[in-house]
Amino acid sequence: MQGLGNDFMVVDAIHQSISFPPLLIQRWADRHFGIGFDQLLVVEEATQEGVDFRYRIFNADGSEVQQCGNGARCFARFVLDKGLTDQTEITVETASGVIVLYIEDNGLVRVNMGAPNFAPSSLPFNYADQQIKYSVPVLNDTIELGAVSVGNPHAVVLVEDIQTADVARLGQALESHAWFPERVNVGFAQIIDRQHITLRVYERGAAETLACGTGACAAMVVLRQWNLVEDSVTVTLSGGDLLIQWDGEPDSPIWMSGPAVTVFEGEINV
Repeated sequence: MQGLGNDFMVVDAIHQSISFPPLLIQRWADRHFGIGFDQLLVVEEATQEGVDFRYRIFNADGSEVQQCGNGARCFARFVLDKGLTDQTEITVETASGVIVLYIEDNGLVRVNMGAPNFAPSSLPFNYADQQIKYSVPVLNDTIELGAVSVGNPHAVVLVEDIQTADVARLGQALESHAWFPERVNVGFAQIIDRQHITLRVYERGAAETLACGTGACAAMVVLRQWNLVEDSVTVTLSGGDLLIQWDGEPDSPIWMSGPAVTVFEGEINV
């Protein structure tokens, strides 16, 4: 499946028993010798009362992560299309908490991503005090960025031109920066106007991808906190557009709306 070109292998682990060692995931993720994907999404039975499913996410390198926004939309589409549920409002537990997915009449999926967490310890980010902007030494320079957890850790850098931004070099340096002990996703955002931004994301464990849903959420809330955008923002990524909404209140949820598309189905022997 894919959401704005951010592509996934989605596995029903309710009706079959399977383990996911990192070497197996790496083999599947290889685009030349395997299937090829940014992340592996696993549908499991819920472990909590009042929740429909458990949602697990593995990067292409085999590491398990807490959240993936584009994947969440594909997850919702998958469980409905596969007959695992007949609901269009789906409650899902993730490693970072419970989220709610809504499949709309137009086929788009709207996700309540929960409230952002700006505390450095939530990423984690080795910075003593919570601030709106941080100065981080990297590559013999000092970069200003915002930091937020939206179920997974994000750093957001404002750039003048998204096309010429040094995403590969700076993204890699920040992703593995010592101040982010569990690594971090790095977003590079350019403001078009107060209701429209463009974004490229260097993802933790996957390098730059065509789209990152949590990255779009992170960029919007950081720029909203900096008072550079409104409460509703179209985020244009290489793979397409997402609508991100957040009213700026600390406890208010972030809402993300966008597409989820099935590309092909198959079977593989393990």
